[in-house]
Amino acid sequence: MEGCASPPGEARARLSPAVLCRGPVEPLVFLANFALVLQGPLTTQYLWHRFSTDLGYNGTRDRGSCSNHSADPIMKEVETLTSHWTLYMNLGGFLVGLFSSTLLGAWSDCVGRRPLLVLASLGLLLQALVSIFVVQLQLHVGYFVLGRILCALLGDFSGLLAAGFASVADVSSSRSRTIRMALLEACIGVAGMLASLLGGHWLRAQGYANPFWLALALLIAMTLYAAFCFGETVKEPTPARLFTLRHHRSIVKLYASPAPEKSRRHLALYSLAIFMVVTVHFGAQDILTLYELSRPLCWDSKLIGYGSAAQHLPYLTSLVGLRLLQHCLADTWVAEIGLAFNILGMVVFAFATITPLMFTGYGLLFLSLVITPIIRAKLSRLVGESEQGALFSAVACVNGLAMLMASGIFNSLYPATLNFMKGFPFLLGAGLLFIPAILIGVLEKANPHPEFQQFPQSP
Repeated sequence: MEGCASPPGEARARLSPAVLCRGPVEPLVFLANFALVLQGPLTTQYLWHRFSTDLGYNGTRDRGSCSNHSADPIMKEVETLTSHWTLYMNLGGFLVGLFSSTLLGAWSDCVGRRPLLVLASLGLLLQALVSIFVVQLQLHVGYFVLGRILCALLGDFSGLLAAGFASVADVSSSRSRTIRMALLEACIGVAGMLASLLGGHWLRAQGYANPFWLALALLIAMTLYAAFCFGETVKEPTPARLFTLRHHRSIVKLYASPAPEKSRRHLALYSLAIFMVVTVHFGAQDILTLYELSRPLCWDSKLIGYGSAAQHLPYLTSLVGLRLLQHCLADTWVAEIGLAFNILGMVVFAFATITPLMFTGYGLLFLSLVITPIIRAKLSRLVGESEQGALFSAVACVNGLAMLMASGIFNSLYPATLNFMKGFPFLLGAGLLFIPAILIGVLEKANPHPEFQQFPQSP
C-alpha cells in the first residue's frame, strides 16, 4: 500500500509485541457491542428522566397515565429535549469519527489491525468513564457529547468494526467471506440482545450507575484482549506515519484510480446501497426507545429491554437464514428478500399503537440484517489484499455519513411530526429502502455473479 515503507528487521520486530495467545477478532466485537448496547437505551432513559425532573414533569410510566391521549406540552418538551440531545451526541461523535476512522483504518493496512483495535477500545472505555461521572455526579448532560467526541477521536466503534471486518477479509477465502462477515455481525447481535435483556432488568432493580460500571469493566477487559491476545492478521506489518494525507489518498484511490471500469462502478453503487441501509437502520434505532417510552405505548424499562433484545435478534436469525438460503439462492436475492422484510417491519412500526403490534414489527425484521454482510463481502472482493483496511475504513466513513444523516433526519423529524403522525419517520425509512433494493437488482442484472468474479489486485 502507498505510504507503507518496509522496515529493517529490528523495526519490524518492534511492531510485533509478545502476545499471550492468537485469538480471533470476534470476542472484541462481542464485548464492544455488549458494552455499547448496555449503555445506549440507559442513556436515553436517563436523559428522559433527567429532563422530566428538571421540568417538573411528574408523569408516571404506568398504563393508566399512558392511556390518556390528551396533549401534554411538558411531556412533549421532554421528548423533544431527549431527541435533540441524542442528536447532539451523534453529531459530535460522527463528525469527528469521519476523519479519525478513515485515517486509522487505512493506517492499519501498514501497521496491522492491533493498533487500531487498541485505540478504539480505549476510546470506548473513555466514553463509558465520562458517562459514569455524569450519572454519579449529576453533571450537565453536555458531558455525554464530550464522551462521544473523545471516543470518536480514537476510532470509535466504527473504527473497531473497520479493523474487525478487514481482519476477517485478511484470513477468509472469497467464497467463505460472506458467511464470515455474517458471523461477525451475529456476534454484534447476540451481544446486543443479551445486553438489552440485562440492562432493562438491572435498571429497574438498581438504577443507572451499576450497568455503566459493568460496561467499564468489560471495556477494560476488551482493551487488554486487543493488546495482548488478538492474533494479528496482516502478514507483514510495517511502521508508517499516522498523521499523513497518504492514508486518506489511499481511500480516494479506491474509487478514482484507473481500474476495470465495472469493478469501480460496483464499488461506488454498493457503497451507496449500504449507505441507504445503514441510514434507515440507525435512524429507526435512534427513535425506537423514545417512541416506545411515550404514548400510546408508554413502555417501562423492562419492556424497553425486551424490545431492544428483539431489535438485535435479527443478527442471529439473519445468520441462520443466510446460511440456509445460500444453498438455493445467490447472495443478491437473499439481500432482496431481507430488504422486503425490512420494509414490512418499518410499515408495521409506523402504525403500531399496542405492544403486540410493536413486537410483530420486530418479528418481521428476522431477515433484515442479511443485507450488510452480503454487501461488505461483495465490496471486499473488488479490491486487493493490501487495500482491505482502506476499504473498510471507507465503509466506516460511509457508515458515519449515514449515521449523521440518520440522526439529523429521524431525530429532527420525530418531534416535528408528533402532532399529525408519530410513526411517519418509519414510513420514510420504508420508502428509502427501495433505493438499495433497486441498486442491488441493477448490479445483479449488469453482472450476474459479481461475488465470484475476481478483479486484478492493486499493487
